Formats: sequence, structure tokens, C-alpha cells
Amino acid sequence: MTGSQETGRLFGRRTVVAAVGAAGVAAALTACGGSDSDSPYGTAAEKPAGGEAEAGGGEAGAGGGAVLAKTADIPEGGGKVFADQGVVVTQPAAGQFKAFSSKCTHQGCAVKEVANGMINCPCHGSMFDATDGTVKGGPAKQPLPAAAIKVEGDSITLA
Repeated sequence: MTGSQETGRLFGRRTVVAAVGAAGVAAALTACGGSDSDSPYGTAAEKPAGGEAEAGGGEAGAGGGAVLAKTADIPEGGGKVFADQGVVVTQPAAGQFKAFSSKCTHQGCAVKEVANGMINCPCHGSMFDATDGTVKGGPAKQPLPAAAIKVEGDSITLA
């Protein structure tokens, strides 16, 4: 035999195939794991609506009793989502204000908007009645839970 033919095999074919497979599984598990961010949530989309406020941040309306909005900020027949506080406030009729959790009951995504009398979740298309939070469409089965607010003069506060 010549010098080039005398090289022995260090690894068998099965060993190489198994190693490549194990590396693929490890890569997939790493991709499905957490993030490198300091946040306990991987991405903003994974952060639950109404979650705790960031330390040192916070706005005047972040706590109970602080002004959330002025009544003029909530359109009649519509509403406004307050993602940082985890609530959506609606005005189904003039002077009638309702509040609900902004966390969709399907898979916990934050609802995005209030339009045409519906509170809409962008994740899977669930729709909730802006009057009482009941499910009007989509995969959600449970209504949005009511949230406690107080209307005093032209100010809306979390109760």
C-alpha cells in the first residue's frame, strides 16, 4: 500500500451522521430557547398585556388612581387601548365608559385596536364587543374580563 492509502479512519460513517444530527437538534433547541435580552420575555410580542412595568420607567397613568385618559380621548362608539396599563377603555354610548383587560382570552396577545364597535386582537383575529367584552368572532371562547375604572369629571382613572 502507498502512504495515501494507509490512512486509517478516525470516525465511522455512523458516528459522523449521528454527530451532525445531534448538532442539528442542538441548534433547533437553541433557536427555540430564550433570548439574549435582559427582559424576562423573548420579544415584545411575548410580553403579556398588563405585565409589570419596567423598573424606573412608568408614566403618570401607570398606577391605580392616576389619570388614565381624559373622557374626550375616548371616541364615542370606539375606544382606546392602554397597553402599558393592560386595559382597553371604550365609550359605547355618549358618557358611558367601559374598561376591559387588553389581554386576549385566546392566547394572551394584547388587543390592538377598537373599530366599528369591536375590540380586535391582531394575533388570530378574535373580536370582542366593545359594549360588554363578549366574543363576537375568532378563536377566543371567553369574553374579555372587565377592568375597574372611575370617571370623575373629565378624567378616567384606574380604580
